[in-house]
Amino acid sequence: METTLIILKPDAVQRGLSGRIISRFEDKGLQIVGMKLMRISGELAADHYGVHKERPFYNSLVSFMTSSPVVVLAVMGNNAIAVSRKMMGATFGSNAEPGTIRGDFGVSNSFNLIHGSDSPEAAKEELERFFTREELVECGRAIDTWVYDMSGDEPE
Repeated sequence: METTLIILKPDAVQRGLSGRIISRFEDKGLQIVGMKLMRISGELAADHYGVHKERPFYNSLVSFMTSSPVVVLAVMGNNAIAVSRKMMGATFGSNAEPGTIRGDFGVSNSFNLIHGSDSPEAAKEELERFFTREELVECGRAIDTWVYDMSGDEPE
């Protein structure tokens, strides 16, 4: 099982889409093991998006991410990173397929509703940036035997 970071960005929160988006992850069978509503500080946004510091959109991205509260999630499941990214859809809502979060709720090429870790390494770093160990709560779910084929050594 893998855990990934998901951020429902200011546009998703301001548009009242948080519950609908969270439900999609749960409906898919992924488990929410951490969740909080927070306002990202300038320092935290600069740290999180530091890889984009030299890009022309960096300042507007930091400004956007600090403009309003966000919902930060830790989502766990088999291949949670790949599954979550596929659910999110293409980066720009105008290019995202219907049925994806961005495809169903977004049209903007600037406001793209959601962030998700893109690799196990990024997920580990990002989860540590936004959650303490105590804030992540893992517990077995009886439903997992109906979400995953548990007949082998690994959930499938």
